[in-house]
Formats: sequence, structure tokens, C-alpha cells
Amino acid sequence: MTFAVHGLPVARGIAIGRAVLVVSSRIDVAHYFIKPEEVETEIDRVRIARNAVAEELQKLQASVALMGPNDAPHELAALLEVHLMLLQDEVLTSGVKHWIVERLYNAEWALTTQLEVVARQFDEMEDEYLRERKADLEQVVERLLHRMKGTAAVLAPTPPRRKRTAEDDESDPTARDAIDAPLVLIAHDLSPADMLQFKKSVFAGFVTDVGGRTSHTAIVARSMDIPAVVGARSASQLVRQDDWVIIDGDAGVVIVDPSPIILADYGFKQRQGDLERGRLARLRHKPAVTLDGQKVDLLANIEMPEDTLNAVKAGAVGVGLFRSEFLFMGREAQRLTRLPDEEEQYQAYRRAIEGMQGMPVTIRTIDVGADKPLDGRAVRDDEAHLNPALGLRAIRWSLADPAMFLTQIRAILRAAAHGEILMLIPMLAHASEIRQTLALIDFARAELDNRGVVHGKVKLGAMIEVPAAALTLKIFLKHFDFLSIGTNDLIQYTLAIDRADESVAHLYDPAHPAVLRLVAETIAECQRQGKGVSVCGEMAGDVAFTRLLLGMGLRSFSMHPSQILAVKQEVLRADTSKLDAWTQQVLEADDPAALLAPAAAPQ
Repeated sequence: MTFAVHGLPVARGIAIGRAVLVVSSRIDVAHYFIKPEEVETEIDRVRIARNAVAEELQKLQASVALMGPNDAPHELAALLEVHLMLLQDEVLTSGVKHWIVERLYNAEWALTTQLEVVARQFDEMEDEYLRERKADLEQVVERLLHRMKGTAAVLAPTPPRRKRTAEDDESDPTARDAIDAPLVLIAHDLSPADMLQFKKSVFAGFVTDVGGRTSHTAIVARSMDIPAVVGARSASQLVRQDDWVIIDGDAGVVIVDPSPIILADYGFKQRQGDLERGRLARLRHKPAVTLDGQKVDLLANIEMPEDTLNAVKAGAVGVGLFRSEFLFMGREAQRLTRLPDEEEQYQAYRRAIEGMQGMPVTIRTIDVGADKPLDGRAVRDDEAHLNPALGLRAIRWSLADPAMFLTQIRAILRAAAHGEILMLIPMLAHASEIRQTLALIDFARAELDNRGVVHGKVKLGAMIEVPAAALTLKIFLKHFDFLSIGTNDLIQYTLAIDRADESVAHLYDPAHPAVLRLVAETIAECQRQGKGVSVCGEMAGDVAFTRLLLGMGLRSFSMHPSQILAVKQEVLRADTSKLDAWTQQVLEADDPAALLAPAAAPQ
């Protein structure tokens, strides 16, 4: 039966494919694809864990048998017996093996996937006692996952595609021509580390139950240039493994088990989107210059050095934001137990410089915390009620761990010997933070000099992403060569909205008068003092704001490579000499969004 689930559109386009479910677990579970030659190793990991858990349960049974009736009720012994039966159940073990062999899932992913399949069967049982055994199954799987934690295999670069069989076609006539069907990802939530791993894989699109338009899940989806919908609430509960799914990233709609007519309609829309991307591709080598001759720098946001390839392909003239924290994430899945050291970071930054072929690279120092935790950092009981977006994150985290921060600074300074690097500091708000940061940078330079290590000069910049920074610009401009406006967090903190929370996503408004005035004043102050300024938040890649930002005087935009050509098209069509009066009208309006409509903007 066809049905639709609605969420928030965060990455445009249409994706049609088979559902791959990532089932949430009470412990962190790595999700990645293995190589065919690793299948037996993964099956062995499950078998070894199962035998170890069985031994644990048997020991518990023996200890219970020695206890008196007052110490261990007979229900406990019965419960242990149920857990042993579930552990050895053929449906669980054969199902896990199926996902490893057929889909090349790693063992943990295969376990949680089969748990979800079997749990649905329990839910459909009429007998209440049998339905309640689902909780026992979940506990057994949790034991297995704990046993396997920390023994993950190395990631393979791409996932397999499921081969269609004659039996599939007979049971699913609407998909008869879908040989090598694309895969779409369905999850309750995906951490930035998960997204980083899936970025190396071939998914046609993805859907999550939670998240907002500028959550980091959404941001990485845009960088992958695949259709995505977040905040779809119960999608992961409604969609089943291998269901046919259409993801409409333009409308924020997920259609499950579509009819042949709907499939044909969306297939046509998908082809139209491909044609539009082809037309935009012709602009790649065309300079970004407005009709009245204003040169505009269109830069790329990247997560990893390898992303420079797409940045160059899209025609970026540099990297405006290298999110260095992604070097620190997802390391557990790669069996790396420590944070990247100075040499590893130096090599990564050097690869980014080389990948940009002489164009400038702006490296933001590590921005972790809030929705980007590092691997293995559990939330303490006394932190559970706190809002992490207002806690120890970004520069606060770095200043709280100066050894880690100095390691990163030294690596960046060393990489600057190989090309033009700009160092960007996130979430500064206090003059004291500025002084501490600059002192640590000077100290790192002195350390390199004392070691006789070659390093280069870097331009220093500060992120303007909290209202306190936007309202004290003159203090910042005394110390920094340039500013970069991080609109995602600026909107979040100005409007007091958690940008990862879909329940308040409707209040997240980049066109709010307060936000626009803070952005405009930051650009104007930088111009008055002759300092560089760019916008590196999602607003920079949103064509609805291109003309307004140009009218504010912005000449440097940084966005995901996938957004560059669409923004360039807007730049080429704009005449900044005609934007002044309209821009002022927008900034003074009670409802700026009404004036940002294409029909209202000067042509």
C-alpha cells in the first residue's frame, strides 16, 4: 500500500531506490560496508560473541541454581533460559548471516537490522506474553553488541547493490526493470561520524526521523549532493527493509511502496533534475561576475581533504571552510583509538592545499560539542539535563584542552609552508577568549621555531556566530584579518532555537529581521575597516538569499560544492547597482521573507 511521510527538505532532488534501515541502539553501533573477502571474518565475530554471551548466561544459570529460593526467584532462572533460547534462535542467527553475506553489512549493523525485522514479528503476535519477549530479544542483542564493540573491521569505500532475482520480480511486478536498484538510507538519526562514513558510500538519498534544516546531518547530505529529508518523525518505524522508496528532496516528502503511475511521474521529475544539473555544469569555467562587473568569490565548504576534488570540479576559487573536526570523528569504526596527532593532521591539511591546486584554503579549528561529539565521550548524569549547544563546544573546548589545540595549530602552521592557508576560529564571544587564542598561536609558532620545523604565515579569522560577537565587531577587527559569518549558529543563538530539533524547526528563520540586520552590519563594518568578510553558513548556498547578500555588499560566499553552480547562475544574472534600495527595504521590513520572493527581487 502506498503512503507518504512528510519531513523537512534539506537537499534537493529526487531519489528512487530500495530502503536500507539503520536501526538505533542503546549503544553506539558502527554502520559500514565490508569487502567481500571480509564476510567470513564478520560472521566469525558474531559467532565468537554469541558463544561468549552464551557462556555468560550459562554461568549466571549455574550461580542462580546455587542460590536459595529467597535469593533468586524461579522467574530469574526462566528468564535466563529464554535469553539462551533467543541467542541460539535460527531466525536471528541466519538473518544476521543473510545481511552480512547479501548486503555486506558489518556485523553490528547486521545484528541491529535483524533485530528490527524480528521485533516487528513480535509486535504482530496476538499473544501478549510472546509480544513482551521482544524486550528480551533486545537485551540479548545488546549483550552481543557490547561483546563486539571495539572490534570493527576496516571500512570499504563503496556498498554493494542488491541484485534482483526472478523471484523478486515475481513478487514485486512494479520493480521488474530495477536491476541493481539504488539504495536509500532510512534512520532515526545519523551522527556526523555516521554521515562521514556513508559519504564514502553510494547511497541515492536518505531520510531521518529527527533533525533540522541546518543540523549537521543535513549539512553533510548537501555536501554529498543527494536528495534528503530530515525530521520525518516515524519514517524508520514505518519503512521496512527493501521497501521501494521515493525521496522528494524538494517537497520534503517520502513516498513508500509507490504505484507504477507515481514511479513514472517521479522518474520524469528525476530526469528533469538531471537535465537542469547538466545546464548548470556549463557555467563551471565562467567567472562569477555580476552584470555590472562586480567580481564575486565562490568558495567551497569541505569536511575532508578528498572533498577538494568536487570543489575544483564545481569551479570553486578556494576553500572558505574546512571543517577540521571531521578528521577527529568516526575513528572508532576505523579501529583508531586516539585523536589525530600533529603529523596526521599536517598531512591532511597539506593534501587539502595540494587538492586545491594553489587556491587558498581556510581551515576552521576543531568545532566539536553539541551535535558533533567526539567518539567515546559519554554524557555524564549531571550533564543529561543541559543544552550542549550552550556548553563546552568549539573554541571553549579547544581552550579547555590546550595540548590538543596546540597540536592542531602547529599542524596548520606547518601546512601553511605549502600554500595559502587562513586559520578560522569558531564561536568566539569574549575578548578574553581572543587573547587566550592568540597567545596559544604565538606559543605554537615558538614551539616550531625551537624545534627548527619549517612553517608558514597564516591569515587569522574569527567566526561571527553568536550575537555577542556580531555586536562587538570592533573588538574582533582589532585582532583578526578577516571575519566569516556562520549563519547556521548565528540564527540558532539569535532566535534561541536548537537547529537540530525538528520540533522547533518551523521557528528557524534565516529571514528573521534580527538575523538579517546582524549579517548586514557585520558586512558593513568589515567594509568600513577594509577587512575581508565572507558568509560560510547555509545561507551562502541558498539562492533565495544570493541577491540580498550581494546587495549588502558581500563578495565572498562559501558553500558546499554542489551549491556553487546554482549560486553562480544567480550572481551572473544580478546587477548590484540596482540592489541598494531593495536591500534597504528588506532590512527595514517586519516580514522580510515576503520581499525575498523571486518576483519581488530586482531583475
